[in-house]
Formats: sequence, structure tokens, C-alpha cells
Amino acid sequence: MEIDAAVRASSDGRLRTKYDNAVYVVQRAFALYPFEEIAFSFNGGKDSTVLLHLIRAGYYLHKTSCGDEAQINTVQNCPLRTIYFETPCAFPEINSFTYETVSTYGLPLETIRSDFKSGLEGLLKEKSTKAIFIGTRIGDPNAVGQEQFSPSSPGWPPFMRVNPILDWSYRDVWSFLLTCKVKYCSLYDEGYTSIGSIYDTVPNALLSDSSTGNSFRPAYMLSDGRLERAGRAKKTSNNTETNSVASNGMNNAEGEQMIARSASVIVVGDEILFGTVEDKFGAALCKKLHEIGWRVSHVTVVHNEIDSVAEEVKQCKSTDDVVFIFGGLGPLHSDISLAGVAKAFGVRLAPDEEFEEHLSQLIGNSYIGDRNEMALLPEGITELLHHKMLPLPLIKCKNVIILSATNVDELDMEWNCLLDTQESGLLRTKPFVSKHLSTLLPDVKIAPVVAKLCLEFSDVYIGSHRISRTGPLVVSLIGKDYQRVEGAAAKLSGSFEGLFSQVDSCK
Repeated sequence: MEIDAAVRASSDGRLRTKYDNAVYVVQRAFALYPFEEIAFSFNGGKDSTVLLHLIRAGYYLHKTSCGDEAQINTVQNCPLRTIYFETPCAFPEINSFTYETVSTYGLPLETIRSDFKSGLEGLLKEKSTKAIFIGTRIGDPNAVGQEQFSPSSPGWPPFMRVNPILDWSYRDVWSFLLTCKVKYCSLYDEGYTSIGSIYDTVPNALLSDSSTGNSFRPAYMLSDGRLERAGRAKKTSNNTETNSVASNGMNNAEGEQMIARSASVIVVGDEILFGTVEDKFGAALCKKLHEIGWRVSHVTVVHNEIDSVAEEVKQCKSTDDVVFIFGGLGPLHSDISLAGVAKAFGVRLAPDEEFEEHLSQLIGNSYIGDRNEMALLPEGITELLHHKMLPLPLIKCKNVIILSATNVDELDMEWNCLLDTQESGLLRTKPFVSKHLSTLLPDVKIAPVVAKLCLEFSDVYIGSHRISRTGPLVVSLIGKDYQRVEGAAAKLSGSFEGLFSQVDSCK
């Protein structure tokens, strides 16, 4: 069988592994369901073209493994029931390629000229269909939550979605098509990298040929698969900015400035809990958050255990505006932070094609196996935070930001990038004002005065600590209103005339 032979002869180990996994899914489907109750959804695009040839190879291998020698020479083309949803907004080249391909490989075609859901309902009523092969890949809008075998969504006709190429990347798709030397739609040679309708698809500008000015290079020359959909027309938002006034007379911007947003910090590291190394991240990040007017509600160090991370994230994400996580990132068995975040949100880890492309550009093919395990991210909740200074984008899952810094200098760089990135959610608010007063008075002497002060200045944080057991007591007053902080400090000093002095810091 020419497809199987071409892949086996390839020196691309990643492609061979992807192929083996995909044809196993195909063979498994043929073993689970009667052939006449399986269908193939074909749309003429590159992904479904790959799937067509994987089905042909899988069917051939399935028949071979069953010892059906009499049919070996007749199964080259797998006469599987094929569904094509034809729309008036499809490219003529897509239609032409679809019908030509169906004829070439002897596929019994059923053309449907209605929307996908209605068409499936009619199709399944007309003929029993238990499973449908679909060319969905991770990163597609409808891929969230899907596995290689996924029942149809609630409210849809019941059938099993079979997704053999779910974990394939853009690079994998083109590696397969070029290795197997199979024909694909001509639009891909004209710079189209992801094809929708004639109304929302243009050639990918990244493939523009500067030497001619009016032509494009082929889709397989796109070096960065993350930008596959760059040729899809962008829809603009209808949202408009408003300048409403809050009930206290401040506008929204002023109100936002006065709010003390809260954050929590989770450090993942057995080495810290064992006393092998000292945690420097928590204190450094607390200082940075304080400088932009944020309150830190919680700093904790947890074991490199999925449940430990999940428990902390689950608690903090519902009470704080942002949760920061350090440590536990990478390919080692102890790198479980992302798995813990996924468990806290009740989602699975799934391959993220965009992040995998970033990793490939950074470390090449240094990883082994059929996929880069470091590119498994919490599905459906992950946003990548990009910045020109970052070697890799930072990972944000809802309100949880996973930092990859391994030292304070790297933290400084990542922090500056976060502040420069609107998507991080780190809104600068009015900074805290602080006053630190030192005294040699005993605790019992000032305790009643400080207690009353806390009631009178409830918007000012008042705390204290001793530098040493016999040394001075430092009282810290922190708030966002300068006048209120000054007022509280003046009242404390006035209660003990000449016995308090101001110090520059709380140290």
C-alpha cells in the first residue's frame, strides 16, 4: 500500500509515530463498528485530505491483519461512505478538488446542501450511522473537550466522532502530504493556509512573495504553524468604551485606581520544603505587587504533587483576582504544575499546537516520543501571553498565571513583560502609601492605643513587629489614601509625645 510504504520509508520519526497512532485509531474504528455504519466527512481541505489517506491505509492494514487475502488487492481505495456538505460560499477550487478526489478513489459520495446539524439529522434518519471520521485537530474551534473517540454533543444526532489526527500539528499535516506525494487542493499552492468560505479567507500575508509583489508561496512553506489561520478575516468587536460615573462621584478609571486588587502566590517545590534551597520568589513577587497597588492575600509553598497544587489553586482562584504559580514546569516527573491547574479547573491536559511550535523553535527536536509533553496545556482555558522579550510565551489559565522564572533576574524580566501585556490582567492601581514608626515602648503600653486606632482608621493597615526581642518595635501604617495614613501616624505619635520616630523602612 503506497501510503504505508511512503511513511515507513521516511526518516521523520515524529511523522512515523503520528501515523502509527492515527492508523491505529482508524483500525480500531473498523473493528468496533460495521463498515456500512461508518461514514467519512470530507470537505476538500488539507486536514480531511490527510484523513482520507490515513483511512485508506488503516483500512488496508485492518484487512491485512484480519487475514482477508482475497480482498487485499481490492481494498486500496476503501469505498467508505463519504459525506460532503456543499455550500454556495465554498471556493470553486474546493468543490472541484472534492469531486475529483471522490472519483479518483472510488468513494460513494452523499452531497448535502444544508447546515451541518440538519444535514446529519437527515442522514442518520435515512441510514444507520454509528461513527463518522472527522479531520478535527487540536486548535480547531470545535476541538475543545474532544478525544480520539468522542460522542456527539448533547442536542445533536447521536454518533461517535472519530478523530484520528486530533493531536496533529500544521507541520505534521504538511509533512504527511509531502512525504506521501498525494494531491491536495490547488489553493494551498497559492498561499492559502486555512480555507473557510470565499467571504472570510484570503492568502496568508506571511507567504507573500516579495520578489514579485503579487504572488504567494505555497502553504507548506509557512514556517510557523501558529499562524495557520492568519489568512482568515478578522471580525471587529462592536464593544465601545463608556465613561460612566460611579455613585461616589469618581469615574470608572479613578474607581479602578482606588481598588486594592488581591493576588496569591503558590510556589511549587519539594526542595524548598526539604530546606535544600530558600524561596526567594514569594518575597520578590510580593514587593512587585505592592508597588503596583495590589494586596497579596496568600503565599504558600506546596509539594510537587498534582493534588497539592490543585487544592491551592482551587481555593485561591475563587478569592483572588490573580494567582501566580512558580516551579513545577518542564518535562520531568516532578513538573506537575500544569496538571494541578487543569485538575483545579476540571479540564484535561491537551496538546497546544501554538505552544508546541514555540517550543520547537526554541529547543528544536530535542524532546523524544510522539509529542512534546511540555506542550500539554489545560484545555479550553489557556491563553498564551506573548512579548518580544520572552523566549517562550507565559501561560495564563483564566486568572492563574504560571511563571517560568528560575531566578530573581528572570522574574524581573517576566514581570516587566506582564506589565507591558494587557492580556495579563495586571492593572496598575493607585500605589500604597506607607509610614513606619519605631519605639522602645513595651507592647502592652501601646496595645490599647493601636486597637482604637484600627477602629478609627479601618482603611489603613496597621501592623507591627520587633527587629529583635530587646530591640525597638516598628509599627507600619499602609494604605492608599495619603492623608489617612498621615493622620493615623500623627495620632499614634501624638499619643506618646516624643517616643515614636520615623524610620525609612520596616526593617
